[in-house]
Amino acid sequence: MHRKKTNVRRSLRSSVKDGIFAAMMAGVTDFYATPLALFLGATVQQVGLIAALPNLLSSLSQFHAVRVIYWVGGRLKLLVRFILLILAAVCGGLAGPAWGSLMSDYIPASKRGRYFGWRNRIVGAVTVGSVISSGLLLHGFQELSYGTGFSILFCLAALARYMSAHFINQMGEPPHRRDPASDFTFLRFIARFRESNFLKFVVFAACLNFASYLAAPFFVVFMLRDLQFSYLTYMALQVCATLASFVALPLWGRHADLVGNVRVLRLSAFLAAVIPILWFFSHHPVYLMLVQMWSGFAWSGVTLCTGNFIYDAVTPQKRVRCIAYFNVINGIALFLGSSLGGSLASRMPPLFGYRLLGLFAISCFCRLSVYLWLSRSFREVRPAHEVSIQELFFSVVGIRPLVGPPQD
Repeated sequence: MHRKKTNVRRSLRSSVKDGIFAAMMAGVTDFYATPLALFLGATVQQVGLIAALPNLLSSLSQFHAVRVIYWVGGRLKLLVRFILLILAAVCGGLAGPAWGSLMSDYIPASKRGRYFGWRNRIVGAVTVGSVISSGLLLHGFQELSYGTGFSILFCLAALARYMSAHFINQMGEPPHRRDPASDFTFLRFIARFRESNFLKFVVFAACLNFASYLAAPFFVVFMLRDLQFSYLTYMALQVCATLASFVALPLWGRHADLVGNVRVLRLSAFLAAVIPILWFFSHHPVYLMLVQMWSGFAWSGVTLCTGNFIYDAVTPQKRVRCIAYFNVINGIALFLGSSLGGSLASRMPPLFGYRLLGLFAISCFCRLSVYLWLSRSFREVRPAHEVSIQELFFSVVGIRPLVGPPQD
């Protein structure tokens, strides 16, 4: 038993190191891929496809995630082998369910909110550093060649991903027994919509992502192309969102452990739903920094509690397959949202002088509709304190705490 605990602690330390290097890569790929595309002359439709196609390929690959895990001999082997390959969109999709299942085996349900809040805070801090360094590097190449700057950035991102795989290789593989009852097909999975609480949650998450990705890939286009912000200003705006996420994650995590993931998810999803309309009131960089802080605060809660709800709602034997199917449905939703958004972007009539503002308005309407119609279609799966959304909000922002911090 002592050896098992030691192995878990060592694995969690390695997971944090993996997250640090993965965040270094994400600070480049997540925040500077679209600027690179615009620098190379991509149209708004092409930007939509750049966001859409990797999500589609990644999601479709996960139909085979469970089969491939057993074929290679374990979740850990799958993670290392596929992270070291070049086809990141497909291989990253295959690795995702394995990582989620592995981490949920390491951490008891009562501590997942706090652990992932703490881990994500570290990862967020590294992401901030990566975004800042990348922006400063590009700014430094302003007089020379942005093309050279982008080349250096993405080479460093590739190196960081290889280091991430190195630390994943140091993690231990908990026992994972194959259960024939968990070998259900995708069609059987979606056929249980009426009685499955988890599937109703999946539909909510997918619809919210579809509505969000109608606009999400195009905020960068709006900043760099329409508002003509410099890379330095763009970097500052992105850092504001990441810093807000960095601060908010432990708050969301503590409250999720206390009142449940569903209540936190409902609150953070509502806050995320209204983000696009905030871009209508002003385009001054200082105001948009506040909007970005709101965005980072809201989406950190959505992301954290979405992952934790999956771990709570699904048994360990079914977790890999359910995470894979969740990612399939959400990846298709992201693809459809990005593709439709890219198609609509150039066809929208100008609103306050900008075509993209009309797209943002549509996205906001769709997000709020999803929230109103679907956010109460699924329920919490573990005991939690009963609180209203208003009480939870006042507690998260520190105005009026709830009964107290969650107990160990």
